[in-house]
Amino acid sequence: MPVSPITATVDFERDGVQHGFLKLPHSHDGSAWGSIMIPLTVARRGAGPTVLLTGGNHGDEYEGPVALFDLARTIGEEDFTGRVIIVPAMNYPAFRAATRTSPIDGGNLNRAFPGDPAGTVTEKIADYFQTCLLPMADYVIDFHSGGKTLSFVPFCAAHVLEDKAHQQRCVAAMRAFNAPYSLMLLEIDSTGMYDTAAEAMGKVFISTELGGGGTAGVQTVAIAKRGLRNVLKHASILEGPLDRRETTGLDMPDGRCFVTSETSGLLELCVELGAPVSAGQVVARVHDIDRTGRQPTDYRSALDGILIGRHFPGLVAMGDVIGVVAVAA
Repeated sequence: MPVSPITATVDFERDGVQHGFLKLPHSHDGSAWGSIMIPLTVARRGAGPTVLLTGGNHGDEYEGPVALFDLARTIGEEDFTGRVIIVPAMNYPAFRAATRTSPIDGGNLNRAFPGDPAGTVTEKIADYFQTCLLPMADYVIDFHSGGKTLSFVPFCAAHVLEDKAHQQRCVAAMRAFNAPYSLMLLEIDSTGMYDTAAEAMGKVFISTELGGGGTAGVQTVAIAKRGLRNVLKHASILEGPLDRRETTGLDMPDGRCFVTSETSGLLELCVELGAPVSAGQVVARVHDIDRTGRQPTDYRSALDGILIGRHFPGLVAMGDVIGVVAVAA
């Protein structure tokens, strides 16, 4: 069976703080013997749990990379116990291009697991995480935001799992993160996800959606940094009490949470993010842009709850999710 072509320039078993790269050979027109150099930091001190911290799974989502590049710079300045592996931009080609998917192969890293060591660039990155990094980890935090096409209220999320003891460990980590919203997240498609791969290994896995619109906000970056430290304390990597704030528990019971456009056109949101909605309430309209004088198409919530996500750009296509509704947990 092929082995990963990726090599790490750090020693995962060595004490201390190391800054290096995951080195993926990549021959292309600009560099016949080139490599993709994915930055990472490994900090280890004594015996303890391992926390794997990732951002940039999608390249146009920024709160995670900001928080993780900052942590990588400062991790050695205070006492910690155990091991922290920091990869601020997993899909580094996408991150450099400011795109959701890789400009090299079009790959969506969060739909590429378990990957393939002999596959595309994106599949090779997924395989390295699947076979090398995830097995080391006890806890995994994967930071997401809405990117260029979505915007969310700031939430930390766990998933419903068959193993309820495993689920409770993930929920405890989600609550420790302590975002303004804590959500039991229903994925629109979980096939090939990093989340699914980590959970199948029994890892404590949580993720976030923090803002969106293809940028990072002051408040959402602060939430990422605070939640990151809270989980490191929860995992006994850092000492001290958690920084607790108010959080709202939410659930996504089924597919009715997703409001999907069946038309293309100009989006008019009728409900602000975070606002309450009632079943049957219009949450958005899509206007025909091919000619004037036509009635817009109304899209309604199927549930009582709050609007936690919305399509971000003003123009939508048929099949786009234009709203996401969650209910009180």
